[in-house]
Amino acid sequence: MLAFKDLFKNHRPRLGGLEILKYIGPGFLVTVGFIDPGNWAANVAAGAEFGYCLLWMVTLSTIMLIVLQHNAAHLGIATGLCLSEASTKFLHPWVSRIMLATAMLATMATALAEILGAAIGLAMLSGLPIPIGALLTALCVGFMLFTNSYRKIEKWIIAFVSLIGLAFLVELSLMQIDWPLALKSWVIPTLPAGSIPIMMSVLGAVVMPHNIFLHSEIIQSRQWNLESDTIINKQLKYEFYDTFLAMIIGWAINSAMILVAAASFHSQAIAVTDLAQAQTMLVPLLGKAAAMIFAIALLLAGFSSSITACMAGASIFAGIFMEPYDMQDIHSKIGGLITLIGGLLLILLLTDPFSGLIWSQIALSIQLPWTVFALIALTSSPKVMGKFVNPLSHSRSLWAVAIIVTALNLLLLRQIIR
Repeated sequence: MLAFKDLFKNHRPRLGGLEILKYIGPGFLVTVGFIDPGNWAANVAAGAEFGYCLLWMVTLSTIMLIVLQHNAAHLGIATGLCLSEASTKFLHPWVSRIMLATAMLATMATALAEILGAAIGLAMLSGLPIPIGALLTALCVGFMLFTNSYRKIEKWIIAFVSLIGLAFLVELSLMQIDWPLALKSWVIPTLPAGSIPIMMSVLGAVVMPHNIFLHSEIIQSRQWNLESDTIINKQLKYEFYDTFLAMIIGWAINSAMILVAAASFHSQAIAVTDLAQAQTMLVPLLGKAAAMIFAIALLLAGFSSSITACMAGASIFAGIFMEPYDMQDIHSKIGGLITLIGGLLLILLLTDPFSGLIWSQIALSIQLPWTVFALIALTSSPKVMGKFVNPLSHSRSLWAVAIIVTALNLLLLRQIIR
């Protein structure tokens, strides 16, 4: 295997589909992930079933996300390696294999949610059965991914989907929101009976493992590690501001979705069993066109984020062979196909699409500890980071995230066993 890898040691990335990301902040890419079908399902379920009670989970998840995304970017800037490459190079082989295998499974769970969301959007627009819509979505995603033609329309899709996310923010002015209760719920944790699975779905929808891997890939592709220490320090500072601003925007959009769902459904004791019900939340702002606009946004959000998930899968798989993302290379192609086909096959096994969306996000939260512990080991190691090793305060922040995520997973396991 080592000899085979050595054949590619001088391989350099042709950015292809990632090239467009040089012109928008990497943190913004993660924010766009907050407006994907999995997020919509998790937030609608949280607001509809528990009202304002789980807003604190959005706050906690966003804080943890800032820590994790910054450290993933820190790794890429300082070493010139993405998280997958660094794990393969520096972690014990069996540790890296398990971690990266679970990361690939997480990308499949992400692809499940994104392709399924697009299929639900198609069903709302045309009446197509979800399995057929999922197959059509997967074919389009595969074509765009492997031809790199997606980058020609990506900015337009991101802009449209972002407008829908902002529409939830605007709707707050039209809803009867109990702001004192909302402010309290943002900062004071509560655990309503039966809320653990939805809490974990919110966590997985915000702190998405594939975005952590992709963030490090985008950053390392710029090869800041080859520059002077002054430039590297400047980029580390700039990257933190980019990540922090993007995460705050994401926190606002996630919170708005829960608040609007609480006002639309929980206040009227309406149970949500279908993502299509969420379009009614946009009626006060968009009127009769709400259903169509919501369906188009769901379709485009699913389509856009499906490609992002496949890019992450390609990056992770290529990193196992110490290669950067490059859809002209066989390992990136295999990783993208594993993610795309795996997500599609999982959809075909579902009997309840809405529950499938919720549990796909829970799956992401279950994988998260592996990614967090890998980040701790790598960014806290002088061997890996050199003079840019994490200071003690950063390592403590990572350990706090790891402990919280692990504890929440143990709570979920206890509830499942019961």
